[in-house]
Amino acid sequence: MRGILSYEALISPNRLFLAWEEFRRGKMKKPDVQTFARRLEDNLFTLHNELSRKTYRHSTYTSFWVHDPKQRHIHKAPVVDSVVHHLLYTYLYELFDPTFIYDSYACRKGKGTHKAVDRLEDFVRKVSKNYSNPCWVLHGDIKQFFACVDHEILFSFLKRCTDDPDILWILWQVIDSFHSNVGMGKGIPLGNLTSQVFANIYLNDFDQYMKHEERVSYYVRYADDFVIADSSKEHLYQLIDPVREFLKTRLALDLHPRKLSIRKLTWGIDFLGYIVLPQYRLPRTKTKNRMLTHIGQRISSPNASQMIQSYLGYLSHADAYHLMVLIKHIRWNGIGRE
Repeated sequence: MRGILSYEALISPNRLFLAWEEFRRGKMKKPDVQTFARRLEDNLFTLHNELSRKTYRHSTYTSFWVHDPKQRHIHKAPVVDSVVHHLLYTYLYELFDPTFIYDSYACRKGKGTHKAVDRLEDFVRKVSKNYSNPCWVLHGDIKQFFACVDHEILFSFLKRCTDDPDILWILWQVIDSFHSNVGMGKGIPLGNLTSQVFANIYLNDFDQYMKHEERVSYYVRYADDFVIADSSKEHLYQLIDPVREFLKTRLALDLHPRKLSIRKLTWGIDFLGYIVLPQYRLPRTKTKNRMLTHIGQRISSPNASQMIQSYLGYLSHADAYHLMVLIKHIRWNGIGRE
C-alpha cells in the first residue's frame, strides 16, 4: 500500500478548496469560520504557500469540556488547521480504509454505531444457534485510548502508506501538534477530524491480530470499544491475557480494568448505548432516565423539537414503543404541533 499522490498534488490549491468545502458544511454560522471565509482565497493561497515552503506550523488548540453524557475534554483547532486536517483525512481515508477489517465500525462510510449493534446481534444469533444455545460476550474498552496513542508508533503506521518525506513532514506537523496529560509524545485530540482516521489506523493492527492470530470469528470494534461473542465462557477468559499483552507491547495501550466484562447473552449486553438481549434490544436505563430529565428541563427551549427528534431517532433502533409514545405525548403537550 503506497500513496500515489505527490506532495505537490496533495497540497494543490484545488484540493485545499475542496478541503475547505468539506470543512465549512454546517459551520458557516460560526464567527471564526465567517471571518476566514471573508478573505477565503487569500487565506487558502497563503496556506498553500506555507505548505509549499514547509513554513506551516500548526496553531494552538482551544480546549473545552462537554458532557455526552460522560465528561470529555475537546480540543478545537483554528480554521486554517482544520482545513489541513480535512485535506489529510481524505488522503489517509482513501489509502487505509480498504485495509481495515469489515467489522471496524467507527467513522467509516456505511458503518456507525447502529450497524455495529446490528452486527453484534447477528453474531450472537449465530453463536447461540437462534438463541437455543448459550452465548457469552466479552466486552472490552481501551483505557484512555485517545490520550495514550503513542506518536512514534502512529507515525510508523503512516510510513506504510508513503515514503515521501514532504507528506510525512505534514503528517508529523499534525501529530506533534498535541500532547496529552499522559506525557510528551502521547495523545491525539478529541475534536480533530484526523484523530478519527488516526484511531482506526492505530487500532488496525489490533483488529488484524484478533482476526488472524487469535482467529476470533465474532469480533466487532467501534473506536476503543470492542466485543467478542463465543459459545465458551472459558475461551473468552483465555483471550484476556494475550489481548492485554498485545496492546501493551505493540501499541503501548491497556485494557480498562473496570470496563472489562464477560456476560451471558440472556443477562443483556451493554454496547454502544443499547442493551442487546435475545431477539430484542433496549435502550440503557441511564439513557432513558437522562432523556426524560432533559426533556422535562428543556421542553420550552427553542431547540426542544430538535432534541426530541434526536432522542426519537435513537429509540427507533430499539424496542421502545411505549417510551416513544410517552415522549411524543410530552412533545405534543409541551411545544404543540409543528
